[in-house]
Amino acid sequence: MSLGNVDDVERLKKINAALVGRVERSMDQQGNAFSLFQTAILLENRVRTRTEELHQTLRRLEQSNIELSAAKESAEQASLLKTRFLAAASHDVLQPLNAAHLSVSALAEVQTSEEGRKLVRQVERSLETMSDLLRTLLDISKLDAGVVQPEISDVNLEVLFSSLRSDFQPMAAVKGLKLKFLPTSAVVRSDRTLLRRILQNVLSNALRYTRTGGVLVGIRRRQSAVRIDVADTGCGIPEEEREAVFEEFHRAAAGSDAGQGAGLGLGLAIVRRMAGALGHPVTFSSRVGRGTIFHIDVPLVAGATAEPSAPMEMEHPPGYGLFGSKVLLVENDADVRRAMASLLERWQCQVRPAASTDDALDALGDTGWIPDIVIADQHLDQGDLGTSTVAEVREYLGRPVPALIVTADPSPEIAAAARAAGIELMRKPLKPAQLRALLAHLLA
Repeated sequence: MSLGNVDDVERLKKINAALVGRVERSMDQQGNAFSLFQTAILLENRVRTRTEELHQTLRRLEQSNIELSAAKESAEQASLLKTRFLAAASHDVLQPLNAAHLSVSALAEVQTSEEGRKLVRQVERSLETMSDLLRTLLDISKLDAGVVQPEISDVNLEVLFSSLRSDFQPMAAVKGLKLKFLPTSAVVRSDRTLLRRILQNVLSNALRYTRTGGVLVGIRRRQSAVRIDVADTGCGIPEEEREAVFEEFHRAAAGSDAGQGAGLGLGLAIVRRMAGALGHPVTFSSRVGRGTIFHIDVPLVAGATAEPSAPMEMEHPPGYGLFGSKVLLVENDADVRRAMASLLERWQCQVRPAASTDDALDALGDTGWIPDIVIADQHLDQGDLGTSTVAEVREYLGRPVPALIVTADPSPEIAAAARAAGIELMRKPLKPAQLRALLAHLLA
């Protein structure tokens, strides 16, 4: 083979090798592209699957949110219904409870044996416990529902302390404890009724869990606030119970100073709610076996002072000034009317009962019988209101006869209407001793 042919062959081999290499590279590229295509399809399927799973999860979450919203709405509706039910039920329950209080008090007046008086006292204590429990449950329900609107005003602490001293001195005396209120001239900004209830519950707890020594109530000024301290020498609160004392139905451990006088554990629960509604911080410090000090911080009225007053003595003049008093009693509940009339007659009053405004005016006749006082329920027969009945009786007689509204309705509107008309107000169930004292005061 000639040299030229050899060169041609080599040249053809190189060209062939280049062509083969190019084909192989092309095939590799196609293979890679196919692999990438397959990978893309696989990834797309995975993304589609994950997207569907995500959509399903979102749909489930959306359904759960709808169910949770419905459950929340149902719970809020149930809470509202509970509050309305308790408000309505409390009126219906307090009516017969009020009749029982009055009947037992009248029964106590006729007891001649020690055994009979003992039984009457036991019934009175049971009725009192039931009454306090119902009122506390109603208060808690109203506070939880946010329907309590505090009426903020200037509150003279000395007057408030004097009132509390009168209420709790007999309880302290029965247990052989000292109860002391330090004099003060401070005036604070608060709701008078709610602040009194807070201090009532704290004082009640202090006396209940104190066996020896006593309870001291005083204040400390702190710039723009007053700290009210209620200090006792009771059993103290263990460290492990300090977070739980404001919870419902929490009571001291067995063997504490409360003994058989322990309540249902609602006192401090209502304190926390009322203080929260007022924005008054409540704290305490305690040492087991040494006692506890509760602190209530209340805004101070700058520059306002009141003269400290001397402690009030409890006075109970014979007959309470009721002998021969003429009472127009307007009450639509027959049991309550009979019980109230019986009790008033035991106090030597002359009673004319009525169930409505028309009955009351008929009982007056030609005004030959002039009542010394009118006692009326607020909600009467035929849709009459006690405040309106009192107004018509006063107009009929042409004189501002003293009057008292007694009602189981806790609404503040009734209290406002009574104040505007110059009528005293008492809530059912009535405490006979307080009723007799108020009547004596109005008739004095």
